[in-house]
Amino acid sequence: MKSIVIPGDRINDGVSSNGAYVEDGKNYASVMGFYDEGGKRVVPLEGMWLPKIEDTVVGVVVNAGRNNSYTIDLNTFRTGVLLLGKYSRSTLKAGEMIEAIVDRINGKKEVILSRPRELRGGIAIKVKPTKIPRVLGKANTMANQIAELTKCDMVIGSNGIVWIRGGDTALAIEAIRRIEREAHLSGLTERIKEMLSVKGK
Repeated sequence: MKSIVIPGDRINDGVSSNGAYVEDGKNYASVMGFYDEGGKRVVPLEGMWLPKIEDTVVGVVVNAGRNNSYTIDLNTFRTGVLLLGKYSRSTLKAGEMIEAIVDRINGKKEVILSRPRELRGGIAIKVKPTKIPRVLGKANTMANQIAELTKCDMVIGSNGIVWIRGGDTALAIEAIRRIEREAHLSGLTERIKEMLSVKGK
């Protein structure tokens, strides 16, 4: 069961997320967002991306440094750093878009990335990072149905950049924008599926 909470609302104990805090042994919401009782988490409706190890991100190569290292724009105040090493055969150019995984977080300013994959062609849109969990859906159900019903390839970055290629790109973007607007409403997966089924004919 999901419900809207505001800062200070009492929630069940055992919630582990950036949207909750503990006081006198009791858990409270620290942000306005969804309280997912089953998943024991608070998903903020607003806010910036807080990187976690193994997050998938989409970014743009800014420049190349020594020993095949690259600076990556991640659409955040944190700098993405990709270290391929001087013996790597991979080379990237400024302006290229990549998908990568957060390998580690170096203090508050650098995000060290690994396992890059070039994203050729397509377009990228920016989505509020707090809405990305809704774009993905539980076990990626929302993302999978958008990709299936629009015939698009998509990479959804936790940092708020979504890359889309092929298929009905315009319809995929329309669906994502609707999810952004209606993220606080229940039954969204079915409504998006109906929209895609009707407009995709």
